[in-house]
Amino acid sequence: MALYLLQVAYTPEAWAAIIANPEDRVAVVSKAVEKLGGKVESGWLSFGDYDTIVIMQMPDNVGAAAFAIAVAAGGACKAVKTTPLLSREESAAALKKATASGYKPPKGKGK
Repeated sequence: MALYLLQVAYTPEAWAAIIANPEDRVAVVSKAVEKLGGKVESGWLSFGDYDTIVIMQMPDNVGAAAFAIAVAAGGACKAVKTTPLLSREESAAALKKATASGYKPPKGKGK
């Protein structure tokens, strides 16, 4: 299964609801991810641009997109960002393919 990083920024109303009724959001999220054939590896509260971070396994991009859409449609988040994660092996393969791609950057002034 593929790995994804999910970053979520809550709305002020969502924070108020979480404060009023604290719960293990990773457990709640895990159930929804599992219904889509995936698994939550870990999750944290964070601070900065995003309020919570989840690393999840999903069978494919369609499942990951479905979960991101469901989260965004729920209305509790002002931002949802999903990033596919590559393993070391996948990264090495991508780098190898990149060197063989033949891509050439545009040439212009200052080059």
